[in-house]
Amino acid sequence: MSKDITIAVVEDDENLRFLVTHRLQTEGYKVVQAGNGQDAEALILQDRPDVVLLDWMLPGKEGIAVCESVRKAGFENIIIMMTAKSQDVDKIDAYSYGVTDYITKPFNMDVLVAMIENKVRFFLPKSNDVYTFGSTEHHPNIHSLIRDGKKIELTILENRILLYFLQNIGKEITREELMEVVWGYSSNVNTRTLDMHVVRLRKKIEANPDKPYFLQTVRGLGYKFVDSEEK
Repeated sequence: MSKDITIAVVEDDENLRFLVTHRLQTEGYKVVQAGNGQDAEALILQDRPDVVLLDWMLPGKEGIAVCESVRKAGFENIIIMMTAKSQDVDKIDAYSYGVTDYITKPFNMDVLVAMIENKVRFFLPKSNDVYTFGSTEHHPNIHSLIRDGKKIELTILENRILLYFLQNIGKEITREELMEVVWGYSSNVNTRTLDMHVVRLRKKIEANPDKPYFLQTVRGLGYKFVDSEEK
């Protein structure tokens, strides 16, 4: 059964790349492939896959450098880094480059598939619902806001954060709850990373991001989204 989701498998070990590709195709995913850093970067920016499985050690350009480059170029989809156990020390630092999650080699194929399904379920919206706040419409299925006839694009994370707030208007939400919802699991991502995404989201939804009306901070706890009816 086709899932209508494209996964890029970036791995220089041809045997592993073949095994991962074959398994993902069996699961119904469309797969594109690359074997080195330069090809991977071009492939990611051209094809815009929903998920990238990216090896840390690649010929030509390391995986973390590829991740940093495509993030700077505006690629916001899921990037799962494949690392060897010895690279654990670099993992925390690498979150700042935009890695979504990690899987350590050698990995079980069932675990890999479960991780991908988890990410897809949480990151890619399933609903065609449209939410309205103030004079803004949120269209989660196309990661966009519509305001005054203009489209404002959201990143996957911004989209997920806003959708959760709009589904819980007026409710005080802790940072921990929000992080679990946004990243899809109890993650090692720190609260500063979450706060950074909230700051970016406010710039897109607030008339004055420094004095937010909709997305309010609840001191010592987290955030609360207030709609126009609560004015």
